Parts: sequence; structure tokens; C-alpha cells
Amino acid sequence: MRDNGRVNDAKSRVAGAAEQGSRLYPRVTSFRSRRGALTDPQQQTWDRLWPTIGTDVSDAPLDVAGWFGREAPTIVEIGSGTGTATAAMAKAEPHANLIAIEVYRPGLAQLLQAIERDAIPNIRVLRGDAVDVLENMLGPESLIGVRVFFPDPWPKARHHKRRLLQAPTFKLIAERLMPGGVLHVATDHAEYAEWIAEAGNAEPLLTPLDWDDLAQGPADSPMTHERPVTKFENKAQQVGRPITELIWGKVRA
Repeated sequence: MRDNGRVNDAKSRVAGAAEQGSRLYPRVTSFRSRRGALTDPQQQTWDRLWPTIGTDVSDAPLDVAGWFGREAPTIVEIGSGTGTATAAMAKAEPHANLIAIEVYRPGLAQLLQAIERDAIPNIRVLRGDAVDVLENMLGPESLIGVRVFFPDPWPKARHHKRRLLQAPTFKLIAERLMPGGVLHVATDHAEYAEWIAEAGNAEPLLTPLDWDDLAQGPADSPMTHERPVTKFENKAQQVGRPITELIWGKVRA
């Protein structure tokens, strides 16, 4: 684990439809509804790119190779927010296909703008429930990595049932990871970090990895773990709010 500054305070929290929850297990929504109109430039970028590199979440299995136009290791980011980390990490991983899942349309529009501006070829975006994506659209052992950066901590005890990272989600993520694949979680909420660590460590298909070893250079991990410093991270540093990084690897047979 590592203490650092916050990466993206503008996360919309990915989960499911507000009333239905996931079919995998009873779960109320883990994100706060957020509305926002697109600016004219954002709408224009959306109209150009969305039909090709964006789609809404559905129950249909996803043809990842066909969508990206290549066979490559695949990483999923749950809750990409405005896409600052998404774009930077995709550029650092040209060998990988990166699927960003988000519910906040203006955040997705900002990511689309970054993709177009920087000509990033290896990102595709899904709008909707990340649990539906993992449950219905992606097959077992199809991913080399999953990232969950700054999920909503829902700090009040009566709201803990809304938290995304609970035992059933860890099980589902672990099943979708290939042996040796990695789950990387970051949070700036100390109590939620303990909750996440306990749930993740209890999943028998996952084993904790040492953050210090990963952060110091090449390690036995299929994806990068360094995230960009954003204005939100700087704000966190100013108020003394630390970041906790948690990393697990899928056990090898």
C-alpha cells in the first residue's frame, strides 16, 4: 500500500440502474446521480467518436477484439471519471486494450476529447453499470487487469450497502481476471480502505501484492500502476488526505 495524493475527485460511481441493482446479487446503486449538459465542442466530439469507440452497457457479450480491431491484453477501468488517469495510463500501455466504464456523460465526453486530441488508439468507453459489464459482457479469465480508482466511500454506516467493493464484486472481478491478472484499487477514505482490504483479502482467488515492490520498478504485473497527479490530488495533499493503494493478483493454478 502507498500513501499519496488524490487522483480524481470527479469520479461518478459506477454501479447499476437506480432502482434495479445488479442481477448478480441484491445491491442498490453505488453512485450518486449526476447530471450535466455537454458543451458544444464536447457534443461535437461525442458525435464524431461515440459511434465508433463508445457504446452503452447491455446484456450482449462484447466482442473485444472486433471492437479494438486487434487481439491484445485487456484492462477494465471502473469509474473513469473525466478520464485523466485513463488517457495517461493508456498511453503508457500501447500493448493493451483499455475499456473505461463510466456513468457520467460529461466525464466521458472529456475522455473522448482527450482520445481525439492525443490520438490514443487503445481506449474504448462503456456507459453504464460496471457489474453488468463484468457479469454479462466479458467472459471468465478475459482480463489482465481491473482498476477501481476512488469509488464512492458512502461513509455513513446505513449507506455501506451501497459500496461497490463488497465480497460478491471481488469474486466477480477475480473470475474475470486471467491467472496472474491484477486488481488495483485506490481510495482516499481510510475506513473504506480497511473495508476494501478485508473484503479483497477474503477472496480466495486473489492474493495481496506488495505496493512498494511494484512502485519501485518492473515487477511481476501485467499492467502499469503509476497514476498521473491531477489537480484533485494536489488538493488532497493540501488538506493532508492520504491515498491508500491496494493491489491483488489472481492466483495461478
